[in-house]
Amino acid sequence: MVNVAEKPVVFKCSDEYLFGILHAPESDALSTGVLIVVGGPQYRVGSHRQFVELARGLAQQGIPVFRFDCRGMGDSTGVFNGFEHLDNDIRSAIDTFMNNMPSLQKLVIWGLCDGASAAAFYAPSDDRVAGLCLVNPWIRTEKGEAEAFVKHYYLSRVLSKAFWKKLFSGQLKIFQALGSFAENIKRALIADKGGASDQESRNADHEKLSLPVKLFRDLTRYSGSLLFIISGNDLTAAEFIDAVEKNSERKQLMKSSRVTMFRLPDADHTFSRRVWMKEVVEKTADWVKSL
Repeated sequence: MVNVAEKPVVFKCSDEYLFGILHAPESDALSTGVLIVVGGPQYRVGSHRQFVELARGLAQQGIPVFRFDCRGMGDSTGVFNGFEHLDNDIRSAIDTFMNNMPSLQKLVIWGLCDGASAAAFYAPSDDRVAGLCLVNPWIRTEKGEAEAFVKHYYLSRVLSKAFWKKLFSGQLKIFQALGSFAENIKRALIADKGGASDQESRNADHEKLSLPVKLFRDLTRYSGSLLFIISGNDLTAAEFIDAVEKNSERKQLMKSSRVTMFRLPDADHTFSRRVWMKEVVEKTADWVKSL
């Protein structure tokens, strides 16, 4: 482990002020850094304390890290326009990161959920991004969510002792549960919207495409290394894996030599147990060092 200096940084994106923290190893720093991108507004306590823990864990292994609040998020000024519109924020953060760490030659973007999707949308436009670490990527559609509920949530519920105990004790509102199940079946059977295939999407308007198609189109355009970290106890992750399995082009992409897949079978969406977060830090650090 190395000593790490944590430095607050204020920088501009358009006419707004963004706030970040630079985690700079004081010796033997790698020439590859990690930029942490979060999606929707978060707060640095509870499960989302993980971003602080991740930054400190990586920096202690000699990896420079920069985490920041996008416009309209946390301490930064302005309006948060959604994870699909973070390109300018990410570019400003990368510029600031590299200006404050002149020894950096390249970097990796680490993103969870919609932060992962935002990173994938941005990466093809910037040669400085050598890799993406995409953690439980967000590709939510009405149909995909319903299919994930039917395939993963309800099956695990029926197989659990807690479900049957609740049923026989009269604590389960059976008609309400059946109604919810029927509604998800109905939603799972609807036609996909935004509906170009991955192949048809290559010259299509980005805004008109569904999230899965957008994500995989940009991952195909991007030529850098990819690390996927996937939780086993998370419907967002399950929806992502289902979207891969139903499409031959996506399965081929995931088999590429530039893709590394790491699964934590018992972990939840935000790796809320210390042992899970430790595994995420270690896997991320090993992968970054291999680039």
